[in-house]
Order: sequence, then C-alpha cells, then structure tokens
Amino acid sequence: LSAKQDDLIHTFNGISFTTRSSPELLKSLVTFDAREDDVLLVSYPKSGTHWLSEIIMHLYASEVALTSPIEFGDVSKLEQLNRLSCKRIIPTHLDGNMLPPTFWHKQSKAIYIIRNPKDIAVSMYHYYRANPNLPTIDSWPHFLEMFLQGNVVCGSWFEHVLSWEKHRNDNNTLFLYYEDMKKDLPAVVKKVSVFLGVSINENGIREICEKSSFSEMKTNTEKENHDPNHTVCALTSNRKLIFRKGAVGDWKNNFTPKQNRMFEEKFNKKMAFSEVAKHLVYEC
Repeated sequence: LSAKQDDLIHTFNGISFTTRSSPELLKSLVTFDAREDDVLLVSYPKSGTHWLSEIIMHLYASEVALTSPIEFGDVSKLEQLNRLSCKRIIPTHLDGNMLPPTFWHKQSKAIYIIRNPKDIAVSMYHYYRANPNLPTIDSWPHFLEMFLQGNVVCGSWFEHVLSWEKHRNDNNTLFLYYEDMKKDLPAVVKKVSVFLGVSINENGIREICEKSSFSEMKTNTEKENHDPNHTVCALTSNRKLIFRKGAVGDWKNNFTPKQNRMFEEKFNKKMAFSEVAKHLVYEC
C-alpha cells in the first residue's frame, strides 16, 4: 500500500479499521455504558444491516434513535450516545470479542444478521472499488485472497461469525439470515417483532415489507440528501455506495471454478464445527 493508502486503514486488536473509527474511540469502548433497552444490530459488512435497520425503525414507529455504528467516529461519539434519552438502536460491525462488556452485563438485545460469504466478498470488492475511504484494489483475484486471509476492514468473516456464534443460544440474541429475508420477508419481520416484544398485525407486517423492499430503499436513497453523520455503515456515509444489487447468488458471476474450490476449502476448514454455517444458502 502506498503511504496515502496506508493512511486510510489502521489495525486495532489485529483487525483492520478505516481511520473513520479512531484508535482512541476503539480503546475507550471498553468503558462504554450500555443500557438494558439498547438494541444492537450486528453484522459483518455487506450483510444487510441497512435493510434490517429500516425494518426495525418501521417496527418501532416511535421515539427511538438509530445511531451510526458505535465504532464510527472519535471519542466524542460515546458522549453523543450517552446524551440520547430515548431507546437506542445501535449498529455495529464489531467482532463479538470487541463489544463493550456492559452490553453483555446488561443483557441488551442483539440481532446478528448473517449472509453467504461468497456474496459478501463480491459485494465488498465493488464497495472497495467505489469507496474513496478504502484502499484501491487492483483486481478481483487479489481482493478475494485478501478476503480469505481476513486482510480487509472488519477482519475475517470466519472469525467474526464464530465470535458471535458463541452467543447463538443466549436469550437476548437473535440470528437472522439475509437469504431468509430475500425469500420470506414477512416471516422475518414477524420473528424480529416477537424478539423485540413489539406487537404488530398482518397488515402492519405487509406495510413494513413494502416500505423496506430493496428497490424502495435504493430509490429513496437516490432521492434523499442525507446527513453525512447519519449512517448505519462504519465505512462510509455516502448512502449511494451502499445499495448495489442486494442479490443472492451474484458470486457465481464472479468466481472461477478454481476460486470457488479455494473458498470452499477455507470455509470447510474454518467453519467445520459451526452450526450457523450449516444454514447458509448459496442461491435462492
């Protein structure tokens, strides 16, 4: 990486972050004060956090604040969060081992959204190429190698999922699959509403599904002029970069058979004992 490129990324606890997550903020997360009614939206990047946040905001339809990711910004971020008097919906791409400990102590609710990593790799590759806050990537084969080694922002997908999977059976954690949302959104919305204790009827669910469709969200994003600090993404505040295709199975347009074998090998080795990995769907 050139010196300029190097300035865009720093490493904390062995994981790459963009400089938009300041080292001081990452260090002070350990003292962050969580609340019992906080709801965490957790994911590895490009797994559908925006989609999920949209659904949750429609579900609550009242005084809740959707914040930018807890790791996004500088130390003043934690003061901002402390000042919020209403219920906080807090997105994060943090690995389970880096989450402020008070979230566990207070038993705050967490929803972890998981997506097929082949589609994530492709989505991240396009994202890197379009995002000026990330190092320039010269080719897809090169990026795929970086992805498999965990040398990308937010670290290794495998480690991220495994760090959260430990909490799979906690009462306050819900695991969702992006592919299920694509296949049967009403069922997922229902599941989320039950988990959050929000009562909603079938009509309400149908309405939320319409408002939260990918095309609807993409169109709205293109129309809106968003406050740059208001983002559910720790990597950019440019919402136009966020919605590309949202497709399931797009990896097949990018992977060569050899790359697919290489990916499968790594996947089978890392995820051999993973329960959540068994539920991953590679096409719809």
